[in-house]
Amino acid sequence: MATSCSVESCEVETSDGVKLHTRIFKPLREPEDNLVIVLVHPYSVLGGCQALLRGIAAGLAERGYRAVTFDMRGAGKSSGRASLTGYSEIRDVIAVCNWVCEDMSTDRILLVGSSAGAPISGSAVDQIQEVVGYVSLGYPFGMLSSILFGRHYKTILQSPKPKLFVMGTKDGFTSVKQLENKLKSADGRVETHLLEGVGHFQMEGPSYDAQMVDLILQFITSL
Repeated sequence: MATSCSVESCEVETSDGVKLHTRIFKPLREPEDNLVIVLVHPYSVLGGCQALLRGIAAGLAERGYRAVTFDMRGAGKSSGRASLTGYSEIRDVIAVCNWVCEDMSTDRILLVGSSAGAPISGSAVDQIQEVVGYVSLGYPFGMLSSILFGRHYKTILQSPKPKLFVMGTKDGFTSVKQLENKLKSADGRVETHLLEGVGHFQMEGPSYDAQMVDLILQFITSL
């Protein structure tokens, strides 16, 4: 199938020596602006890898934006070992964003995290000056999820940077009420978009990629 974007692979090294397999999706025409979208994949421990975000990244590139995906430590072709809580992986997000700023000559990054990638990327938002906004696709705020990811919550909720939380109303990890209760205490501009009757893993599937692309692009225009 022909696509209207080009894809390049490279390797990015973290501060603790982990080598991350990274892909850059570029539009064939001149990019819309210098903003780069960095996407963070779902939970490595359950098989999450950058391939799950290929459809969204390609869709963003086809709409004129540069997008970057990468395998976090211990996933796909990256070295290192995945952590249970996603705390080591914050370094991976920071390393890729720093590399993007230098190698792709940008001072504006939008961080997008999917499932467990949402708390991990959320913890990196305020550690990277160039991040201008944050999008969460299915943030796991529920009781069981909080055992693993609870330490991440405060960081993104206290960030003053603009935030968009996208979730299905049938998300098995987080109820709509849990999401609303968490976001009550959030600082800065917070938007939510609920997909009626959609489950957590359903929303991660390729049939929702185009909708995720549209929501991300709408959010970009508001930044």
